[in-house]
Amino acid sequence: MAKPREAPTLAGELAAEFAGTLILILFGTAVVAQVVAGGIGDHDSIAWAWGLGVTLGVYVAGRISGAHLNPAVTVALAVFKGFAWRKVLPYSAAQVLGAFVAALIVRWNYGEVLARFDPGLTIKSQGVFSTLPGNGALPVHEWGAFRDQVIGTAILLFLILAVTDVANSAPAANLAPFVVGLVVVAIGMAWGTNAGYAINPARDFGPRLASWLTGYASAWRDQYGNLYFWVPIVAPLIGAVLGAGLYQALVARYLPTASESEPGRVPTEA
Repeated sequence: MAKPREAPTLAGELAAEFAGTLILILFGTAVVAQVVAGGIGDHDSIAWAWGLGVTLGVYVAGRISGAHLNPAVTVALAVFKGFAWRKVLPYSAAQVLGAFVAALIVRWNYGEVLARFDPGLTIKSQGVFSTLPGNGALPVHEWGAFRDQVIGTAILLFLILAVTDVANSAPAANLAPFVVGLVVVAIGMAWGTNAGYAINPARDFGPRLASWLTGYASAWRDQYGNLYFWVPIVAPLIGAVLGAGLYQALVARYLPTASESEPGRVPTEA
C-alpha cells in the first residue's frame, strides 16, 4: 500500500507560491511585451493571457499552497479566513521572488525587441513590466489609479471567495482555477484603463524591480515624474480586505453551514 502523503511543509508551500507566481508573470509580462514592443495582438490578447496565466499558476500551486499568487489575497485570507499570520510575509516574499525571476526571463528573452522599440528603455516600454496611471497615456494621476486599484482588487477578492467557498455554489476543484482566471480576464477587460489592473502587489513590484535592475532608470516613477511604485502595493492590500469583508458581510454570513476546506485553498470537492 502506498504511504499517504504528508501535509506540505512551509518550504513546500513557498516553493509552490514561487512557481505559481512565476508561471503567472511569465505569461502576463510576455504578452505585454509582444503586444506593445512586438506589435502582435491587442488589449484582448493581454486580458486573456493574464487570465490564462492566473489559471495555469493556480493549477501549479493550488493543492500545495492554495495558490494565492498575490500578497493581497494572502492578507485578506489571514484577516477573514483564518490563514496563519505567520505565513503572510513568507508567502508574500515567495510571490514577489517568483514575479521578479519571471520578469527577468521575459526581459532577457525580449531584449532585442525592446531595444528596437525603445532604445532608451524609457516610459514608452516601462509598462511591459509594471503598471502606470492611465496606462501611461491617459489623464489619470496617482490618486485616480489608487482608487481604481482599491475597487479592482475588491472585486477580485469578492469573487475569489465566492468561487472557492464550498458552502456556496463553488465549481468543482478542477474548474475553480479556470473560473478564477476568467475573473481576471473580466477585470482586465472592464477595469484596465485607469491603472492597468495590477490588483497584485507582487505582480507589480517584482517586475518593476527587475526592470529597474536591467536598465529602466524611471521604473519607480510614473509619466508625471511622481513616485508611483507604492500605489499598486498599498491600494490592492486595502481593496482585498474591503472586498473580502464585503463578501463575508453580504453573502457568506447567510449561506447554509457546510464543512470548509482549509482556509485559502482551492476546493477539493464540489
